[in-house]
Amino acid sequence: MTEVSFYHLQQSTLEVALPKLLEKTLGAGKRAVVRLGSAQRVDAINAQLWTYRPDSWLPHGGIKDGHGEDQLVWLTAEEENPNGATFLFLADGADWADVGDYERCFELFNGHDDEAVQTARERWKGYKDAGHEVTYWQQNDGGAWEKKA
Repeated sequence: MTEVSFYHLQQSTLEVALPKLLEKTLGAGKRAVVRLGSAQRVDAINAQLWTYRPDSWLPHGGIKDGHGEDQLVWLTAEEENPNGATFLFLADGADWADVGDYERCFELFNGHDDEAVQTARERWKGYKDAGHEVTYWQQNDGGAWEKKA
């Protein structure tokens, strides 16, 4: 079964948290698909990943860049995996029909958005009922991640 980790964003935004998680993913020798809520969000995150830190480079691309099979991180608003990723990141309420195709799934949601929190609760139950291993991570006041469940 897939390990599904929920990241409750309270102290930082997706734009801050996602690059750090993707760096760890690549450091572990894994490829990732990041599904976002819209093509506009894909464009925004794509641009942001080039500049999020001046001393770092995070290889990534999306449909406008092409060469999906060569991309270590694929950004998309669709349900697709052209790079053969084993890690799946879902944000902006985006979903995936069967996360069981992945080794790990990361659900990142805005803790200040009541609808996003409710959706995360529903997904948690769905993943548990499907037999996936589910964990919950919340940011403390200093912004560090703490495993809560």
